[in-house]
Amino acid sequence: MRLGRRGTVTLVDIRIGILNSPRELSFESSKTAAEIEQAVTEALASGTVLSIADDKGKQYVVPAASIGYVEIGSESTRRIGFVG
Repeated sequence: MRLGRRGTVTLVDIRIGILNSPRELSFESSKTAAEIEQAVTEALASGTVLSIADDKGKQYVVPAASIGYVEIGSESTRRIGFVG
């Protein structure tokens, strides 16, 4: 988790479309948009799997051959803790 100034955390929205599946994976990750893009590019180039963890520690593993699209949202900052 990337903590910013004064009790904030930076998250990126990710949506992954799976071929032949009516549903998409949608979650938030504490990785940067550039890190996610690099992981997607490497998985597609090597033909292996895309593995990304969400902000709660859940791991998503998708075979590269099944990826229809990956939508990487902009980084957003959220406050954590008590607001005083």
